Amino acid sequence: MGLDQLELQQAEQNVDRKEKTKPYLTALIGWSLPAIEACTKLNRPFVVVGPADFEAYAEKHDIAFIGWDFDRLNEGSDHLYKQLKAMGAEVAVPLYEECVEWSGALNSRFRNEPRVFNRSLLLRDKGMMKRKAQIAGIKVGVFEEARDKEDVRRFLKRVNEALLKVEGDKNDPIHVKPLDKAGSVGHRAIENPEDIDALTDSEFPLLMESHLDGQEFSCEAFIHNGKIQFLNITEYVRLGYSNFVPASPSLEEKRPIIREAIQQLIDAFEIEYGVIHPEYFITSDGTLHFGEVAARVPGGHIFDLIERAYGFNAYQAQILCSDPNTTEEELREFFPTTGEKAKAHAGCLMVHPHVNYVEKLEVPDELENHPYFEKHDMFSPAQGKVAQRIGFGNHYGTIFFYGEDSEIMRDLLKEYEQFNFYI
Repeated sequence: MGLDQLELQQAEQNVDRKEKTKPYLTALIGWSLPAIEACTKLNRPFVVVGPADFEAYAEKHDIAFIGWDFDRLNEGSDHLYKQLKAMGAEVAVPLYEECVEWSGALNSRFRNEPRVFNRSLLLRDKGMMKRKAQIAGIKVGVFEEARDKEDVRRFLKRVNEALLKVEGDKNDPIHVKPLDKAGSVGHRAIENPEDIDALTDSEFPLLMESHLDGQEFSCEAFIHNGKIQFLNITEYVRLGYSNFVPASPSLEEKRPIIREAIQQLIDAFEIEYGVIHPEYFITSDGTLHFGEVAARVPGGHIFDLIERAYGFNAYQAQILCSDPNTTEEELREFFPTTGEKAKAHAGCLMVHPHVNYVEKLEVPDELENHPYFEKHDMFSPAQGKVAQRIGFGNHYGTIFFYGEDSEIMRDLLKEYEQFNFYI
């Protein structure tokens, strides 16, 4: 073979290799402006499948868009796959909880792997999730599913009998939560039979679980080909109110056993691509108990904190890791060369009014002058009644901090959680 022919053959092989590794058209399932901006900056072609209410905005800003109702199955569900396939889509990325099984259904078709959809159901049904974890030998608390209030009463009684409580002792709480809602929505702690009376029929069926002791934290694991590409540990100061990234040294030193537990979870749930957001409890002796896991953008502004602490865009990381066609070289170039070490801690406080009726917003000078303070997006609403909270949501803005000392960060978050910004 002559030199010219050899060069031509090598050039053709390079073209074929490039063709095989080019990014697919990405389908963003849900609606998130940060995710849209992230995909745009990656120069990856994408289409958004989102609630129809956003169609006008998408059209105005030249965003490829398909309107969809995620709350119901319909005869057009198969048409969504065919429509996306015709556009060249090969990967679906879920942006919030209700989109996880839709993404799983699409990805199972794109990749011709039916089990991909079944795995997505594991990440949406908390009862199924706990059973799968238990079968895999992962430590979980005692749990059952309840169909009515009598089931809850029996479970509360059995748990406390197992803890050898006698008459006059205070009950250990149990926790009840919806089987398929995000985060803390509908989460209640039940200590006494009277607490059960507050449950409504519309909240059933639900999951019941025993209380887990220890420090609660979350992880954000970016996964490709079944392996952790980057692992963040988020420390909760108060669940639903405040957290910071990365965790304090006392928790970060447990990173090896936490990483091992996350990989065990990945293997047990057969997770191959994307991001997962598991929550755990860790005791002083290093024992880990699994709480639950989600497979979408986490709450608590955690993606924003990751970018501030580590310097990479977590939405872009999710998109890259969700694509089976992303190469190892691309991932190595994307994630920080410093590994899973950050220069400082990024934290946030989600501000909830302490009053039922708001007249004005007050931000103290000492907060804005603190060296760790970066910004806030608290807003001064029109005078009126504070909206009823759903789970830990409906906060009236967020304060962002950044600094080197985790103890100072924790103290700031605790101090200003008690402050009356809204009076």
